[in-house]
Amino acid sequence: MTTTSTVARPSVLTAGTSPAPDVDVLIVGAGPVGLFLANECARRSLRWRLVEQRPRQSEHSKALAVMPRTLEIFDMAGLVAPFLAAANRVTSVAVVTHGHRLAQIAFAPPDTPYPFVAMVPQDVTESILARALQSRGGAVEYETSFVSASQDGEGVDVVLEREGRRVPVRAAFVVGCDGAHSAVRHQLGLPFEGAAYDKTFMLADMETNDALPSDELHLCPHEDGPLAIFPMSSRRRRMVATVDHADGEAPTLDLVRSVLAQRAPRGLEARSLNWSSYFRIQHRYVAHMQVGRIFVAGDAAHIHSPFGGQGMNTGLQDAWNLAWKLDLAIRNRARPELLDSYTAEREPVIRRVIETTDFITRALGTASRFAQGIRDVVIPIVSHLAPFRYRFVQRLSELGVDYHGSALIEGAGHRYFDNSLRDGGIGSRFVLVVGADDASHTAQEARRLADDFHTVLELRSGAHAGIALVRPDGYTAYESYRGTPAEALESVREVLQRQVVDST
Repeated sequence: MTTTSTVARPSVLTAGTSPAPDVDVLIVGAGPVGLFLANECARRSLRWRLVEQRPRQSEHSKALAVMPRTLEIFDMAGLVAPFLAAANRVTSVAVVTHGHRLAQIAFAPPDTPYPFVAMVPQDVTESILARALQSRGGAVEYETSFVSASQDGEGVDVVLEREGRRVPVRAAFVVGCDGAHSAVRHQLGLPFEGAAYDKTFMLADMETNDALPSDELHLCPHEDGPLAIFPMSSRRRRMVATVDHADGEAPTLDLVRSVLAQRAPRGLEARSLNWSSYFRIQHRYVAHMQVGRIFVAGDAAHIHSPFGGQGMNTGLQDAWNLAWKLDLAIRNRARPELLDSYTAEREPVIRRVIETTDFITRALGTASRFAQGIRDVVIPIVSHLAPFRYRFVQRLSELGVDYHGSALIEGAGHRYFDNSLRDGGIGSRFVLVVGADDASHTAQEARRLADDFHTVLELRSGAHAGIALVRPDGYTAYESYRGTPAEALESVREVLQRQVVDST
């Protein structure tokens, strides 16, 4: 691999001595993250290719929970309807140990049209995204592996392998979405920082009785290891638990029943298994998600405990953060700082997710009698406190994710979502939202600013007074509800100039 971190960071793609790219974006790995990124490239009319070394899409349920913020993202991408149709909706989280309910927390985040966790098996998620991609004229190239890549200031020369033959491709950008054992990450030499859990995880997709509510997720602390139960329907559930070691190639129905009898709420019975697996989990991430024109996303960039249901959602949001930035770079509208912001913005989010899931895993499974006693006393107390319940739901739902501290944002950088963004209502242009009741001269100045940045900015009227600059991923780059409109619009101009090239 000849690439290093000193490769020039591209912002404006200019003609040079190197060959022109065959594609704008080469995506390696067709799991949920790669499929979603390909859909976003197709929606933006970019030239893309999606390669996958497997012969077909996943046939197993694997990742399951789709969080409210991810549903909002799917809505902004025009993809949410089939997920809603397929989902079992969870609106409550219960903590139960040794048959005793420690807490029950309503999962009802405010100010979102999706106040629930959508339980959608990963094979269904992949099928939805693959069909959407097909409807946009695209397809996955199966049984095609990433071999190597080298890059210069204008593109990446990639070698793929298909049917035993080497296939050269030149891409403007490459994104590795190829999982925990990512070939792209290995070729880049990116350290995967973190550690492994001592215990083995077991997963079972099982048919059960209807002893538990179909709209409630259960977290079950136990000294022998934590257990989580995710309902897919009234009689189909996902079980995730830790065991000391694997017994056989996959968990048997007898083992599943034994673990349930030991740790689950009373009355739950496993009738049969649809699928089961052992796996080892680590909590690791890369500190740098980009080397020049090559990026990593999803499990290729971060892996962690499945307790909390955050993994796939975090990866999908990696793709959402990156897609519009690549689009603007390909269209010669991005400054170097825009692509650099991918790592700067996503790494703190990923680190917090890993910290949260690691804390949940260790707290639910601690073997310390003293720690168990404290946990079992504290959880019932704090779960009744409104601030705790709010923070718990905001973090689990990922509605609380923001990009404050980003060099490209002035202010909180929090989530923005309204009806104008829904059903594919946002692309790769920023949205300048001006209150409908603001003075006419403010509207005139806003129109003038939108004209100055006409290829990267559009003007919309808001329901509330004030001025906001909304990024193409539905996060605020600037907000002002005080001061003069002229000052606010000048600040908007400065924020835009940090990341995009003025229209000409």
